[in-house]
Amino acid sequence: MSHAAVSPSVRRSALTAAATLGAFALSVLPAAATTTPAQIATSKTIGVGYLKSLQAADGSYAGSGLSNEWAFSALAAAGTAAVDITPGGDTGKNARTVYRALLSTSAWPSTSPVVTDYERATLNAYAAGIDPARISASRNLIADIYSYWGTSEAGYFGPAANFNGTVFAALALNGARTQSGQIRIPQALRDSIVGTVRANQHNDGGWNYSKAEGDPAQLGAAGDVDMTGAAMAALCVSGVPNTDAAVVRAKGFLKGKLVANSGAFNTMFGANTDSNGWAVSGLNACGINPQTGDFLTSMGKTPVDFLIAQQFNPGGGFRYLPGDTSPSAYASIDALRAVAGAGFTADPPVPTTAGAPRWVSQGSLASGSAARLALTVDDGAGHLKVCSVALTPTGSTTTLGAVLDAAIGAATPSGCVTGVAPSSGTGAVTSLNGKAGSGSNTWKVSIDGSAFTSAARETTVGVGDTIAVRWGA
Repeated sequence: MSHAAVSPSVRRSALTAAATLGAFALSVLPAAATTTPAQIATSKTIGVGYLKSLQAADGSYAGSGLSNEWAFSALAAAGTAAVDITPGGDTGKNARTVYRALLSTSAWPSTSPVVTDYERATLNAYAAGIDPARISASRNLIADIYSYWGTSEAGYFGPAANFNGTVFAALALNGARTQSGQIRIPQALRDSIVGTVRANQHNDGGWNYSKAEGDPAQLGAAGDVDMTGAAMAALCVSGVPNTDAAVVRAKGFLKGKLVANSGAFNTMFGANTDSNGWAVSGLNACGINPQTGDFLTSMGKTPVDFLIAQQFNPGGGFRYLPGDTSPSAYASIDALRAVAGAGFTADPPVPTTAGAPRWVSQGSLASGSAARLALTVDDGAGHLKVCSVALTPTGSTTTLGAVLDAAIGAATPSGCVTGVAPSSGTGAVTSLNGKAGSGSNTWKVSIDGSAFTSAARETTVGVGDTIAVRWGA
């Protein structure tokens, strides 16, 4: 899942608060379920052992191109902190420290990055206990994702034709909460993305990796299991309940793909671990038990049964195809994350390493060094602007006025801010993009999902802050 499912071939090999519901559903099982909590516990233990074996001698899981960094999401789901994973006990090369150093380099991810590079990193940095908005003074993954907002097709991230980029934007921006557990993006952005995901749901209740909105032929085409799992998870982590019609239709789509004698899903690639893992993670993210009701077949099998049957014991790795004689790293990651009850990321566990904090993050801006901040501007009339703002701070913090001023000429995409009044000094923002306050409808600001308050030029903005400016009462 190097590019979060850019194409079916990549998705086949590669590889949240709602995920907590899924974890509960898998750990407290009714009698009808066939895989027991004890079997799940064993699967997690040996699965973690296998994923630990994937760590390189330098402590890394990730590198250029398709890599094993998705292991962080699976390890966190199974209760293992990235900082506790070390090659030969060398704590200086623990997986979290090495991964953070990689993400901080200017050469990462490549000379021609795509939005899913940043989405993948956001989901896995979060699971590893690295605040994705505060990787370093210059690396803000949330701002990186914002820079791919579609100005010609609002609601999409990256090329609209690659719908998976928008699905994984929803998973990353909603799933990777602040260190205090707050959803950091504003409701207007969540609503916009949800609307886009809904508009791309196929007539059969599923989704695939490409855009279907407005195209009757694409909407009538068959959905696929993998992206249906990811898209339904995208809805649920965005606040859509599992009783919503779109989620219910997705659940029905997956139910219709179940193979009675194994619990596998019948996919375009045949029964395989990656597709089952994505589907189960979608169910987990929506708090839908994948071992009862619609997902217990007439022959007493469930999707979790299939995943457990794919695991080598005691080796801990998972096969990609039922007939394979050796484990696949990507299949093992997808499967363990699903069996452990997670969606597409998981809250970082408390480390067992003495003195290691649960979270690491950049504490302040670096004066004189370029930084990026994530900004949304909502005019209250349905015109939402989303961008990454580049600026060079003159201290350890900056101000809202400095951010808005910088956005006029240094925002990606451009046009996020065209003008602000007052244009200097301090005081309340009275006009933005030509729209002035009117009575109780004034410009307000929220930082990292906090309550909206009056927007003043002197409002303090810190490293990695996600800034939302809104016109309204």
